[in-house]
Amino acid sequence: MAPRISPLSGFPELLPAARAVERQVIASLSRSFELHGFANIETRVVEPLDRLAKGGEIDKEIYVLRRLHAASEDDDAAPHEGLGMHFDLTVPFARYVQEFAGHLEFPFRRYQIQPAWRGERPQEGRYRQFTQADVDVVGRDELPFHHDIEVMRVMVQALDALPLPPLSFQFNNRKLIQGFYRGLGLPDVTEAIRVIDKLDKLPAEEVAGQLVERVGATAEQAERCLALASIRVPDTSFVERVRDLGVDDDLLEEGLAELAAVVEGCSPDAGDGVTVEANLRIARGLDYYTGTVVEIFMSGYERLKSVGGGGRYDALASDGRTTYPGVGVSFGVSRTLLPLISDGVLAGSRPVPSAVLVALADEGSRPAGDAVAAALRDRGIACEVAPSPQKFGRQIRYAERRGIPYVWFPGPDGHEVKDIRSGDQVAADPDTWAPPAEDLSPQIVMKEQHP
Repeated sequence: MAPRISPLSGFPELLPAARAVERQVIASLSRSFELHGFANIETRVVEPLDRLAKGGEIDKEIYVLRRLHAASEDDDAAPHEGLGMHFDLTVPFARYVQEFAGHLEFPFRRYQIQPAWRGERPQEGRYRQFTQADVDVVGRDELPFHHDIEVMRVMVQALDALPLPPLSFQFNNRKLIQGFYRGLGLPDVTEAIRVIDKLDKLPAEEVAGQLVERVGATAEQAERCLALASIRVPDTSFVERVRDLGVDDDLLEEGLAELAAVVEGCSPDAGDGVTVEANLRIARGLDYYTGTVVEIFMSGYERLKSVGGGGRYDALASDGRTTYPGVGVSFGVSRTLLPLISDGVLAGSRPVPSAVLVALADEGSRPAGDAVAAALRDRGIACEVAPSPQKFGRQIRYAERRGIPYVWFPGPDGHEVKDIRSGDQVAADPDTWAPPAEDLSPQIVMKEQHP
């Protein structure tokens, strides 16, 4: 007996109906990004290890690529040792911009929807192979602030178009945080941000204690840091609330103005499925983001933490002469969809693209059936011809098992098509008949969200 095949943990594979959900989401995101003029790119799977491993815990999670047999000195593969698989889309994008800068028009508008690989412990929402969707604008030496608003609005619109549980875009600004701490007189601004970032895990009193012990803050300074981090509003009222805390700093004022502009700029594009908030606890990457920052959360799935995020970075890449600042947002396609599919919240309406099965009366009628199928396909209607001329009842049951909604019956005196869900059967012409738009391709079915 052949050994039982066991799945590989962290490398999810989808059945056809679930894969149809993923493909529809990716197609919708692509349409949204392209409507705003973003060009699609795809970068290679591997990057040099010295580019991937820049320090930090992620170094331990990089998958290294090597040949099964060691390369000899005269082997063409020898110079290419030391390669790793990319763990996100930012590192390869930075290399891409620097490598092809002479062929790109700046500001460069790009979106990328691709798998990445990360050798971490698999759990819900975290996988060893996963798909991300990134959208960015990158400039050469400078990038005007209005692109921050633009990129955030693009992702708000793109996600609002998807059939997902409600999403919350929570914005902050690193200039605001740093300016506040600097104006407050804290001796170690970076460490203060790290400590405040623990509010999701530790009680406020313990965080206040760490601000005093590790940052050197006074009790009054720690109290105002916590007051800042507690501000979370759906509008620009945060500006006055921050000013009421009595801290003056030019960088703080710049951050307040930028955050207000982002919140005001994105709010009109938030529909029923998306909300926009200012959350002054959000910080993100301490050594990377320099202005706008955002985290995206999904209602009912707070256990996943954020399902997307991004912000402004003033040094995506640099060759010593030119610096490439940018702003972007990443959405975790796998991180978001796989738990929803597993919970039955999202499903595909059918596992196959075929909308029509052309039935056969006998094997001799196959050429006529092929002609009907060709006429339907010429007009963009996906279909297939029955694999064998069984009794019509069996062919209908075959279509049911495949999830095909219509069965076509060719005949010498005319054709008929049957909606096997309702039982309705009508005369039809293969040159003019078409199913309703929602039956042309598999659709995403969103069921009631589990508590």
